[in-house]
Amino acid sequence: MNRFSLSKAIRRSAPGLLLTSLMVLSGCAQLGSKPTAGVETKRAEADVQIIEDWHPADTSPLTYETVWDRILASYQLDLNVDNPRIESQLRWYKSHQSYLDRVAQRGVRYLHYIIEQIEARDIPGELALLPVVESAFDPFAYSHGRASGVWQFIPATGRDFGLHQDWWHDGRRDIRRATEAALRYLNALQREFNGDWLLALASYNSGAGTVRKAMRKNRRLGRPTDFWSLDLPRETRAYVPKLIALAKLIKEPESYGVTLLPLEDKPYFAVVETGGQIDLSQVAELAQTSLDEIYKLNPGFNRWATRPEGPHEVLVPVEQKDIFNQQIAALPASARLKWQRYSVASGDSLITIARKFHTTPDALKQANGIRSNIIRAGDQLLIPGAFKSQQAYSQSVSQRLDRLKTLRRPGNSQKIDYRVRSGDSFWQIARSHDVSVGELARWNGMAPGDPLKAGQSLVIWSKKATPGKREVIRKIRYRVRQGDSLARISQKFKVRISDLKRWNASEVKAKYLQPGQMLTLYVDVMR
Repeated sequence: MNRFSLSKAIRRSAPGLLLTSLMVLSGCAQLGSKPTAGVETKRAEADVQIIEDWHPADTSPLTYETVWDRILASYQLDLNVDNPRIESQLRWYKSHQSYLDRVAQRGVRYLHYIIEQIEARDIPGELALLPVVESAFDPFAYSHGRASGVWQFIPATGRDFGLHQDWWHDGRRDIRRATEAALRYLNALQREFNGDWLLALASYNSGAGTVRKAMRKNRRLGRPTDFWSLDLPRETRAYVPKLIALAKLIKEPESYGVTLLPLEDKPYFAVVETGGQIDLSQVAELAQTSLDEIYKLNPGFNRWATRPEGPHEVLVPVEQKDIFNQQIAALPASARLKWQRYSVASGDSLITIARKFHTTPDALKQANGIRSNIIRAGDQLLIPGAFKSQQAYSQSVSQRLDRLKTLRRPGNSQKIDYRVRSGDSFWQIARSHDVSVGELARWNGMAPGDPLKAGQSLVIWSKKATPGKREVIRKIRYRVRQGDSLARISQKFKVRISDLKRWNASEVKAKYLQPGQMLTLYVDVMR
């Protein structure tokens, strides 16, 4: 038995001695923000298959006083590393007890499941703390790099690892499926880097290609290729130290002057079958729990109901499993959703009807046995609807976005409700209102890379807003004439020379412009 296996066995035999005062982590996404879950995506098969039919075990061969004890028993990383970056993160955590408490209050729902999955794969228990770094255990976290959920998957990587994303449901926020996908991804990365978990973690943050490139550079310079020696992006250089600092703090909270909320080592949720699509408010009533709690256990649901195509299951508090099963067995299938009849009017389409009733064309087709997209005036449709008002579903995508848009912004700014026009871009809209692209995206719960659609409503907090006056930016193509220069064109169209160069980086390479050359300009046509 090697040194780690022996120490691990000792800890498992006496879990009550590991921690006396424990706390759970909850927090702000600021410290653990991350633009992408991996710039480079990678398909890989893990040694352990996704556990699709997971249910909490009735008994366990090992018992722990708290879930922190259980996580500690699976530690595998070297926490004896002495590095200024780790010390910097420890100082931050030590001075933010309230952050740690908030993270714990969120993480209590998910930590028991996560450590079970880690144990099943025999990988480092420290990985159970990675969602703190990624999202502060906020299941609805969405970063400026389009990453979502507690494990912060970007759309492409999520799809690569089987996380389905559609109007009804986002698998990146699904606690079970995202956890399983993240552990598969991390396991594949550590194999790629010959068992080096620190390089695997760095790759999870910035992409395996970024890490390999840094390693190649160090080899050329005759330098070591371990994580601490690599020239990586600033965020990635802090990413691994954050996790190690957390692991050290959980191991010895008293040494760092913090306390850990004592989270019991027991399942928090259970999986129950619904038998078909069901209104989430019905789930809450049947489980005798709050709708807000149902959303936090099932953050993958975007709307007021489960996905029509399934899988037809939800998570409920484990104590409510039996009462839910009893009550849903007595509930007629027709009562799982609210149904209403709708007479198709002239000019209606499945798209306009779906938008009116907060559903999708596919859901309407499925409910009415329609195979094509053709409907006729006078046709009678059955429309699945919500039992409660849309405002009651406070954690649905639309309600979370509405709350975000109503937040008052600081400073002398004026709120503008902007309707997206055809051809608009984040850059054009931001420039015309003298705000940054990042601000504009953040105010609207979006990422700068998200697509804009004509007719979409955006909130802008502009400091230069003047009633009755606005900028209208249009893209134009300009043919260079004899005698033209960048200075002359910038004066003519009232734009900056630096902008001209940026808009035409590939065209403006020579010292002088050539007659006939085509340039792209973004011009305020209201001037």
